[in-house]
Amino acid sequence: MRPELSVQIVDTAAAAVQALLADLGTGDLILVKGAAAARMERVVARLLEGAQAPSTYSPTLKHGSVRKDEPPARLCSSISETLVRQEPAWRSVRVGDPGRPTWLRIDLDALASNVRRLRVLSGVSLMAVLKADAYGHGAVRVARSALAAGAAQLAVATFGEARILRAAGIDAPILILGYTPPWQAQQAVALDLACTVFDHAAARALSEAAQMLGRVAKIHVKVDTGMARLGLTPAETPAFLAALHDLPALDVIGLYTHFATADSADDDFAHEQLRRFSALLQGIEAAALRPRLIHAANSAAALRFPAARFDMIRPGIACYGLNPSAETPLPPGFQPVLSFYSEVAQVRAHPSGTPLSYGGTFVTARRSRIATIPVGYADGLSRAPAWRVVLVRGKRAPIVGRICMDYALIDVTDIAEVKRGDPVVIIGSQGDETISAEEAAHWLGTINYEVVTGILPRVPREVGE
Repeated sequence: MRPELSVQIVDTAAAAVQALLADLGTGDLILVKGAAAARMERVVARLLEGAQAPSTYSPTLKHGSVRKDEPPARLCSSISETLVRQEPAWRSVRVGDPGRPTWLRIDLDALASNVRRLRVLSGVSLMAVLKADAYGHGAVRVARSALAAGAAQLAVATFGEARILRAAGIDAPILILGYTPPWQAQQAVALDLACTVFDHAAARALSEAAQMLGRVAKIHVKVDTGMARLGLTPAETPAFLAALHDLPALDVIGLYTHFATADSADDDFAHEQLRRFSALLQGIEAAALRPRLIHAANSAAALRFPAARFDMIRPGIACYGLNPSAETPLPPGFQPVLSFYSEVAQVRAHPSGTPLSYGGTFVTARRSRIATIPVGYADGLSRAPAWRVVLVRGKRAPIVGRICMDYALIDVTDIAEVKRGDPVVIIGSQGDETISAEEAAHWLGTINYEVVTGILPRVPREVGE
């Protein structure tokens, strides 16, 4: 008989070590193998660091010429002297071939930390919201990291988003928050997805699909307490819940609502929505119609209104280390997950009076050094309103001229020694300077949600630490 093998997919060194430690025992042999782009030396370094402290296990590690059963004193020097790719310069190098010199770095360790903080803060179960490819961060990797950090369930906007997660082998509970038309009912049931329901036609379609497949359709009922977008009114909800009990093969798992103003300085309407929802809950509990899971709190409500947490919170933007709004900043300790980079493609000197980029709308007022960077509006660098600045050599460089589809021009006249290949930060930190998604949103007259979800798919997403 072939031995049973347990396979666990992870995306960071920290997650790999965490997965390993649960199964390690004395004398175990660990083989660490992978392409250079996988940065497996980070896994080895973390394992070796753990070996320097007293431990209940003493496995042998095979990677290059270092063994984990060496004496601690020798091991300390071995990490830096013998293990490959542990020099400071190598630790900061970018490895891989993403296809272009413009990319996003996604810090999944930061995401896991944010999810854990939200769980501790709320004290209830957590459903991580992964709409719009996890707010532009990459849904599959984010899903795995969030679940490993303690998320109990996942939420997406559409059936297509849920199907991608299932195709990647993610079998955790997934709720489709948006409208699922009846013609998608059979596929949703076949993939064991929970659907949001707020009308009889959708409920019947799911019931019929479940009976045909010999399965049970899972649903959450949505109540509109003031968003005026999707859902039943509180007055319609009790009768609707009662009617669902007459449909075979339906499992009414949850009941939820969504706040319209939980992130606003004026919280009067949010409290009114909460009052309406709580009054509804009292009525359906008295009628023995209460589903197992009651949820209402998005990121802002989870942070501000303990009474809105119920059985589960449903955070999105906070998982990614971004403020729900200027009026609802995250508590200390949350970390942005996404940073956005490019590099200088060319630097040229132009005399005063030179028009730059399409339309010649910007004309140099002095002799200027202008750098071209290979990122444009087809990547998510907004043309109108225009993205204002980037970071080069730790300083702010203004964007000048119209942003093109694939390129932008930056004025580096006052920044010494800028040359081709210099790293450019679009969102993130360099030296003592930082450009946040919130700052960019302020320039663009929008919200940080739109900034990060507007970074288009042709920008490669790389996992960084």
